[in-house]
Amino acid sequence: MGSTALRVRFAPSPTGYLHVGGARTALFNWLLARQSGGVFVLRIEDTDRTRHVAAAEQKILDDLRWLGLDWDEGPDAGGDCGPYFQSQRLDIYQRYVEQLLEEGNAYYALDTPEELEAMRADARKAKRASTYRRPDPLPTVKEGLAARDRGQPAVVRFLMPPGDVVVHDLVRGEVRVPQDEMEDFVILKSDGWPTYHLACVVDDAMMKVTLVCRGQDHLSNAPKHVALQQALGFQTPQYAHLPLIFNLDGSKMGKRDKHVAVHEAVARLIRDGKWTIDTVGEHARIDADGASRWFGDKKAGRKPEFQALDMDGLIRLAGHAGVVLPEIDVHDFRVSGYLPEALGNFLNLLGWSPGDDREHLSRDEAVAAFSIDRIVKSNAKFDRDKLLALNTHWCAGVSPGRLLEAFRDFTQTGGSALNALDDGTASRVLEACKGLRTFRDVENKAGALFVADAQLEYDAKAVRKVLAKNDGQGYAMLERLLPALDSLATWSPDAVEALLADVCEKYDVKLGDVAQPVRVAVTGRTISPAIGDTLMLLGKERTLTRIRNCLAAVA
Repeated sequence: MGSTALRVRFAPSPTGYLHVGGARTALFNWLLARQSGGVFVLRIEDTDRTRHVAAAEQKILDDLRWLGLDWDEGPDAGGDCGPYFQSQRLDIYQRYVEQLLEEGNAYYALDTPEELEAMRADARKAKRASTYRRPDPLPTVKEGLAARDRGQPAVVRFLMPPGDVVVHDLVRGEVRVPQDEMEDFVILKSDGWPTYHLACVVDDAMMKVTLVCRGQDHLSNAPKHVALQQALGFQTPQYAHLPLIFNLDGSKMGKRDKHVAVHEAVARLIRDGKWTIDTVGEHARIDADGASRWFGDKKAGRKPEFQALDMDGLIRLAGHAGVVLPEIDVHDFRVSGYLPEALGNFLNLLGWSPGDDREHLSRDEAVAAFSIDRIVKSNAKFDRDKLLALNTHWCAGVSPGRLLEAFRDFTQTGGSALNALDDGTASRVLEACKGLRTFRDVENKAGALFVADAQLEYDAKAVRKVLAKNDGQGYAMLERLLPALDSLATWSPDAVEALLADVCEKYDVKLGDVAQPVRVAVTGRTISPAIGDTLMLLGKERTLTRIRNCLAAVA
């Protein structure tokens, strides 16, 4: 890297929560900076106003902090190279556009949308890639400004120089793009906002970035950026393009996965006559046209237009359809009950290996081991089973205090009813749920213990299989147990379990024949912590009340 201190950046676009692919990019850059004593810059690339989502910047900052990634320069941190929001740097970009125009390295392009579509149609007809045809002669700056004044669409395009463009990539090696595959690309849109290409190149130079480490989907942009850097007299940073992340089935991992999951469930509900398109609109809170466009029409050959429904609407629709959305964004994993230590450990291994058999890496161990030369070229596969195994490992390995802290974040962020528990009770719940895979397991196993007794709901299948089978054998066992539990002097897990063992011996039955009826009676389901821990957390009086309520319901 030379003697210059390493400066890397992560530059997300505020279109929503942070995607795990972006989180992996941020993590790799952070590791490089921390390992070398360099600088990690956070820059918000918010020039695409059509995709900008209000408050998304804060969501990204929160996601990064949750992962334990801090930045040396950027929003909330300051620095000498700000502002760190591109929307606040428009005057800077304008100066460089004017420089390129004055030096003959850019020009105003006055093509109408119809003319551009005609170019694309010609390319399709000729079965060749669509590239922009440079006008001859080029419009002058005066003509371009006059066109703008008349309200005519006028963009500024970079004039690609002759010759091939070569990108030296630390992961991919030398990437050479022939001249005939390059076109004059837009650097300033007709609304006066810069494109990604111009803003990215200018900011990397102004923020003194020495290494650009980003996803492989940006590799096609690198030749444009190198050519633009050369025209502006900027030093080209080193590049390292990371392998893409795919689902195990080879599909691209993205927000579309969430729409597909909900669409499949909604299609079943409509097919079964339980929902209509109007139901979709009502639950998603969109008009009938939007609901129709989102769902599509297979018979009419209209594909679903998923962009017709925003993420808030999709979440509402998923809730009504009973769909658990697949985790795609960092926030998804946070509210699903994963530890940031586990997710960070997992992301560390997507496209990189420490060179040995280690899979469990603390952040300090990752900093010490990380190197660009161990980044692989092949695409990474997002193995959710492996992530779950890592999370189980981390949940078992962190201190009780850290586990409680993470559990508190889960209950607060996801709006869990367990957030009302005091620290002592929450700690006892976590102890009772040892072996948990995610904090959702805790909610599923122990959540019923903390609802009001009168609001306890019984799973019909559990009642049928445990309490009512064999002519109400489970109910009969509860009748026998109730006075014994009522007279139990010491209310502790050991005392409860000893009593149940005595009942098993007395009636020559298995523990499940005794414990399961109690579990269903006090939780409404067949799953809870160990029966002694379950009754201890519930308390004697509430245990007796719930058993009595259960018996009264069939009296």
